[in-house]
Amino acid sequence: MIELQTARPFFEDKPELLQEILGRYPDYGRRSALMPLLWEVQRAERYVSEARIAEIADILDLTATEVRGVMSFYSTYHGEPVGRYHLQVCATLSCKLAGADQLTDYLEDTLGLVPGETDAEGRFSLQKVECLGSCTTAPVLQVNDTYYERVGRADVDALLAAMKEDVLPEPARVRAGDNERYGPAAPAGEEDA
Repeated sequence: MIELQTARPFFEDKPELLQEILGRYPDYGRRSALMPLLWEVQRAERYVSEARIAEIADILDLTATEVRGVMSFYSTYHGEPVGRYHLQVCATLSCKLAGADQLTDYLEDTLGLVPGETDAEGRFSLQKVECLGSCTTAPVLQVNDTYYERVGRADVDALLAAMKEDVLPEPARVRAGDNERYGPAAPAGEEDA
């Protein structure tokens, strides 16, 4: 006799976490817990499987189609496993004008992947996403949950080398007024013309 493998419910051994998330919302707004529940699964398993979709739908008294509908709207949620280092390149206009297409091309050439693929080792996956919300520091590369701003080829090379050693470097801050990456601002009147 063949025994079928079934997934153990994700929240089965996490009742406190489940109650904490559900407790954020009134009973009539319980479906609002959908995104936090998806996020917990996504963070732990790197994707949301059909079994997890069904589990979350059951918890919130939704259909699996409703859960998939939310997942399909946001690039945050993945229906297939992604790499340990999921590289997301912002593809909106601000980032495009600042070189996001060239950044994507460089990542494709360097990793041998196209957006939507994961390498054979499961280490890297690549995705083009819409607006990461950091337009003034374009182009932006998000690795898992960490933003890297004003990313160039040298930055990509350094990041990939570190990730191959299973290290995710802290990003440099590059917003106006706190540019650790570029050093202190020149005193007034001494800027380059």
